[in-house]
Amino acid sequence: MDEKLHPKLLELLEGKKLSISGLSRELKTIGIDEHRLVLTGYLRALRDLDILEETEVPPSKIYALPEKATEPLSEKRKEPRSPELSDPEEIYSILRSQLLKINLDFRIPVGVYVVSRLFERPCFRKELKLIGITQKHLEQYLEKPSIVCEAQEAHLKKARADITKIEIPSDDPAYEMRENKDEVIRLANEVLAGLIKQRLDLDGLVAKSKQTTLLP
Repeated sequence: MDEKLHPKLLELLEGKKLSISGLSRELKTIGIDEHRLVLTGYLRALRDLDILEETEVPPSKIYALPEKATEPLSEKRKEPRSPELSDPEEIYSILRSQLLKINLDFRIPVGVYVVSRLFERPCFRKELKLIGITQKHLEQYLEKPSIVCEAQEAHLKKARADITKIEIPSDDPAYEMRENKDEVIRLANEVLAGLIKQRLDLDGLVAKSKQTTLLP
């Protein structure tokens, strides 16, 4: 089995249930483009090994982590926490893992909104790449009318100068929100809450049972 695909599938399915089509779309957003038949065989093999649960929801098959495996998987991923991020790009990695949990159509506006709110400036293309937004996905999104627009270059000189922990190309465009939508703000709050929970030890405070979301 592909060593890279296995952990990605487990990550995508943590706290969610997805069909083969849904998993295929999610994998493509992070640069993994597997043929549907290959992915189907892979998922059934994981089912036969009791790594995943398969449920019939005609006309689809839905895959999820076994309930007993959900908590250990979360525990396994916990890392020693420190007051500061040891890797400047770690914050983007955390945001990426949280954005994977929301609908693909909202990832770009929510990503731009969260980065802009956290850092109080427009979100650069390099940062979108770090949080899992591909160039193709961004171009397809911007071809349609949207609430995200490219920031004017005049606003970016100071923003570039303020960024010292990662390297932003001098010609890198940046993006900001034209307007704020209630659904984007709601999803952004979920991402920010997930970021906080991933950075802080909340054991003994949060509920042990988790609500799952069924996506097509």
